[in-house]
Amino acid sequence: MNKELIIRSSSDAVDFALLKDGKLIELHKEEGGDEKAGFSVGDIFIAKIRKPVPGLNAAFVNVGFEKDAFLHYHDLGPNLSSMMKFIKLVSAGKIKDFTLKNFPFEPEIDKDGAISDVLSANQSILVQVVKEPISTKGPRISSELSLAGRYVVLVPFSDRVSVSQKIDSKEEKDRLKRLVQSIKPKGFGVIVRTVAEGKKVAELDRDLQNLIDKWSAMCKRIPTAHHPSKVLGEVNKASSILRDVFNDTFTGIYVDDEDLYYQTKDYLQEIAPSKVNIVKHYQSKELPLFEKYHIERQIKTSFGKTVSMSKGAYLIIEHTEALHVIDVNSGNRSNKATNQEDTALEVNLIAAAEIARQLRLRDMGGIIVVDFIDMQNPENRKTLYDFLKEEMSDDKAKHKILPPSKFGLIQITRQRVRPEVNIKTREEDPNENGEIEAPILIVDKIASDLERIIKDHKKVVLNAHPFVAAYLTKGFPSLRSKWFFEHKKWVKIIPRDAYTYLEYHFFDKEGNEIK
Repeated sequence: MNKELIIRSSSDAVDFALLKDGKLIELHKEEGGDEKAGFSVGDIFIAKIRKPVPGLNAAFVNVGFEKDAFLHYHDLGPNLSSMMKFIKLVSAGKIKDFTLKNFPFEPEIDKDGAISDVLSANQSILVQVVKEPISTKGPRISSELSLAGRYVVLVPFSDRVSVSQKIDSKEEKDRLKRLVQSIKPKGFGVIVRTVAEGKKVAELDRDLQNLIDKWSAMCKRIPTAHHPSKVLGEVNKASSILRDVFNDTFTGIYVDDEDLYYQTKDYLQEIAPSKVNIVKHYQSKELPLFEKYHIERQIKTSFGKTVSMSKGAYLIIEHTEALHVIDVNSGNRSNKATNQEDTALEVNLIAAAEIARQLRLRDMGGIIVVDFIDMQNPENRKTLYDFLKEEMSDDKAKHKILPPSKFGLIQITRQRVRPEVNIKTREEDPNENGEIEAPILIVDKIASDLERIIKDHKKVVLNAHPFVAAYLTKGFPSLRSKWFFEHKKWVKIIPRDAYTYLEYHFFDKEGNEIK
């Protein structure tokens, strides 16, 4: 398995594409100057309580966004009183040592208490964004702060050491816990991340010291900070992606901006010095970076309402305010399988792999209901369920998958912390008013159908709208030429003025239409 990170920079935004074996699996955008861009998961703000709402046991907090942020009692953290006292003293300039080693802690708040007992209007509080503004809602925040590093996460006003559940070995968990206990500063808790497995104490200590320096730098800003304002931003998007997903399977990182190239190289030097040489500065003027790695094409073919898959199958993805609905269709494929059940299983497995990719690609969250093709055999249903769980095991977002219901539906919940990636794939219709799917989508559907039928016919003739016919035949090598090298058969293409833009038909040598 090869993973590549492609970073494209423009004047107003930076795009990040994560590829797995050449296939696009994640797409991120870091925008400058956008109001919502100021609220990323992980950012820490010095904010003002607008008003506690006892009925919700929560408070609305002014973080400088048009809509107030939402802070629930359960997101306050047990040591809220200690933190509030600390902020008051730091703001007044009475504390110069931010390490917490000499800071006396207050008693913990009652875990089943009421918001009005601990917070009041106009108080200043340190909060962290846990969910970006989505739709009509403001950010969701927490006052239980955490600063994420490569190997550890630092938790101020805590004393707990915990180790990632994804580390299976009990011996390794105990070793890491002992190491961290020996280097942990007083007044801070530490969470050990999965990538720390097998690491030496020096690497963990260096990571921890970086986070303590970050905490001290943030505290220095508080006395002069305007309330509300951001006092600590997440690292830039390139670094945060590398911090969270980088591992030994990465084979290349390509950047088309010189400054970003050096930043990325410097960050990789910190977290994985042996891999620095995989960062490359892409300088070709002839072919843009996203086109070189076929990302533009994958974006256009992956973000529509209809998603084509191999062997003629396709997905329909619908989005409502409450949930996402995905319908799996087998299409008009001819199949060599002996019976309907085998066909259903084959299509469902192809669909499960594509659905796992789509959830990450679009960053779909909330409730997702998938209508797979019905299967009678319980063994096949279990095979599908296990396969979907395996395909989604790489997904960093917290998620839960329920077994198929009696109706053959699989329900998935996936953590939603930022707005869904939504890219317009429809273009203006050149023939009449309205919109149509981008021509590149039509071409992909034609190629998919051709692959299905060409094995069984000596001669294939394609009739298509003149625009589409020209797209397939012009240039060198044309798409038709590529088909010839792939299938060893020449496809005759006839432009048909009477066809609508999306219409195309295949015929055999006798002139009979191939369905």
